[in-house]
Amino acid sequence: MRGITGENLLQLLERRLDNVVYRLGFADSRAQARQFVLHGHITVNGRRVNIPSYLVDVGDTIAIKQKSATEIEQFKALREGAGKTVVPWLQVDYEKLEGSVSALPAREDIDVPIQEHLIVELYSR
Repeated sequence: MRGITGENLLQLLERRLDNVVYRLGFADSRAQARQFVLHGHITVNGRRVNIPSYLVDVGDTIAIKQKSATEIEQFKALREGAGKTVVPWLQVDYEKLEGSVSALPAREDIDVPIQEHLIVELYSR
């Protein structure tokens, strides 16, 4: 990838499917989001994906499987409790229980306090 190495690393981490499920508000934690993906509750563009490290791209639609949406209480509660704020590079529809990637994440959109230049310096030795 061209660009600043540290920002590229953070962008790749933000685009992981388990992180996107968490950012959309479908899970309460990244660990729970990872478990939802591993158990096959999440689809990307209509196809079931059970790989947490799957990289989403602009235009991808991430949704909760219809069967899971009707059986799991947490997903049922999402429809009623809509109103969570999501990051600017994602769009979400809580009634349909789906979201989409509208843009690639920028460094300003990543709110985790990380000094990425230190990571790059460590691995460049």
